[in-house]
Amino acid sequence: MPSSRSWGIGEIGDIPAMARWLQAASMSVLQLLPINEMPSQQTSPYSALSAMAIDPQFISVWLLEDFVALGGEHSLDADHRALLQRVRAAPRVDYSGVRHLKHAAFRRAFARFRETEWPRNTARAAELRAYIHQHAWWLDDYSLFRALHARENERPWWEWPTELRDHEPDALARARIDLADDVLYRQYLQWIASAQWDAARRAASGVALFGDLPFMVGGDSADVWARQDEFRLDASVGAPPDAFSASGQDWGLPVYRWDVLAERDFGWLRQRARRNAELFDGYRVDHLVGFYRTFFRPHDGGPAQFTPSDQDAQIRLGERVLAVLREPGADIIAEDLGVVPDFVRESLVRQAVPGCKVLRWERQYDDDGQPFRNPVDYPAVAVAVSGTHDTEPMVTWWDHAPAGEKWAALEIPLVRDRLSDQDRTRALAAEECPVEVRDALLEAMYASGADLLILPMQDVFGWRERINEPATTSAANWTWRLPWLSDTLSAEPEARAAAAQLSTWATRHGR
Repeated sequence: MPSSRSWGIGEIGDIPAMARWLQAASMSVLQLLPINEMPSQQTSPYSALSAMAIDPQFISVWLLEDFVALGGEHSLDADHRALLQRVRAAPRVDYSGVRHLKHAAFRRAFARFRETEWPRNTARAAELRAYIHQHAWWLDDYSLFRALHARENERPWWEWPTELRDHEPDALARARIDLADDVLYRQYLQWIASAQWDAARRAASGVALFGDLPFMVGGDSADVWARQDEFRLDASVGAPPDAFSASGQDWGLPVYRWDVLAERDFGWLRQRARRNAELFDGYRVDHLVGFYRTFFRPHDGGPAQFTPSDQDAQIRLGERVLAVLREPGADIIAEDLGVVPDFVRESLVRQAVPGCKVLRWERQYDDDGQPFRNPVDYPAVAVAVSGTHDTEPMVTWWDHAPAGEKWAALEIPLVRDRLSDQDRTRALAAEECPVEVRDALLEAMYASGADLLILPMQDVFGWRERINEPATTSAANWTWRLPWLSDTLSAEPEARAAAAQLSTWATRHGR
């Protein structure tokens, strides 16, 4: 959701502009994908270098005081100005260009701070020192890891010298001295990101920010490096066969050693919960079922299996983890899609944790014709969604759905009431989803009994571009961006009309 001032990607400073459009649409929640720092060659927010750090690529350079003091954009050389024009004009996010450009700006900004603020212990220097002290519980390991990673030419930590690979205290102490300036640079960026985040949350008052807790971080992450005995590195996490993948998925991520985490009272998960509660009003727990039973494949080719292996232990683990995640007070949503056993859904009901009700999958599969469940009958403790970042947009689903599935959707009571017989006949014959069908399906979601409704932007406008296609590697995955600048939405007739329509439905259905 980039703005006219951002550098080719949606940024922290763009959140307030987006919040203003949401408020005009009578919406009160902005759900974001994970904002954790990604590896330099990655575009998926679910493969992170840190469970705690904000990715610096989301920092708004135009709000960075030290860069503004150097002259801002006007101080860039010709090559960087040309690159800035290219990433701003690109139809999709150019991660490589954005990162290269921002890295150059950040280094210059930090050099100014290091020269003019830090040695004189100015008010801003004191703020950074306080931030470093307050966040030492995660920032110490993270900043040293990032500095070492850079010195080692971004090689994974298991290829580092033995004493650094094994996290030996004496070697780490020497590294902190040798790399003190780069460690401070990483801490500086997190301080800037946190300050901008806090300001954006205040400016978005009236719109709650919801985040997304990835099930796992990458093996080459600060967290795994610092806590190696809490993870199995000889196997990788994935998902069994489901609607997204007939062969299942292998995510290449390490596996929790649940016995070790339990012995330590789930300390790392407590830290993750604390950090997410600092950043967000609530968050979605990605791959919720994995916290009950983790599906993994050994690297030696052995059979895929679950840990824990028996149902009673799985229930105890899942409920304990959910209790840990809820302790800091943020609302949580369970991403309970895919292959989820009935006992997990029953556990969520007992704990009053809302799961997701995806319209296209909410059907009465044992009844004749497999009718869609009336959204009005969704439970209150639930989140109604028309789709997710992993599904094709709603209009694409409709375009490719069998005739019987389309007919069943047209029989949803509110949809049937909104459309004439002629509309329904035309919809069944149309090659693409008619606007009136899209609107009827969206309004049916507004009428749902679920306390919370979340709509992907693609579904609001009837766009067909995907955010992600699971189990694939594609240059298009995760690169979608809003076709309009977020600070110009109020000037876009289509965006204004959509906000008015959403607001009308919200009023009509008491949302």
